[in-house]
Amino acid sequence: MSSEIKPLFIPLKKTYYEQFVDGSKSVEYRKYGPGWNERTCIVGRSVVISLGYSKNRRSRGVIRSFDVIDSSNIPSAREVYGVAKINLAAIGIELTEIDFQID
Repeated sequence: MSSEIKPLFIPLKKTYYEQFVDGSKSVEYRKYGPGWNERTCIVGRSVVISLGYSKNRRSRGVIRSFDVIDSSNIPSAREVYGVAKINLAAIGIELTEIDFQID
């Protein structure tokens, strides 16, 4: 992957951030669209996941997979997005550095 592309920044709620850090979560779901698609979520691209927008808890990783899926396959999608069916970006992430701090 070209080093010219900035890492994809993914802010997360505390629960989801901690699941990535403890290894119980490896896929992030976002509403498929201009910010979350094949052009922005390129396999091999670096990512930074963050506990919200804070600079205190961030982890680095790499996108290992990208798929567009139907939200009806995700039980909590209706609760999160308020509609029965939309397309979601399923971004597979492998962490390489956990909980670094930005100075």
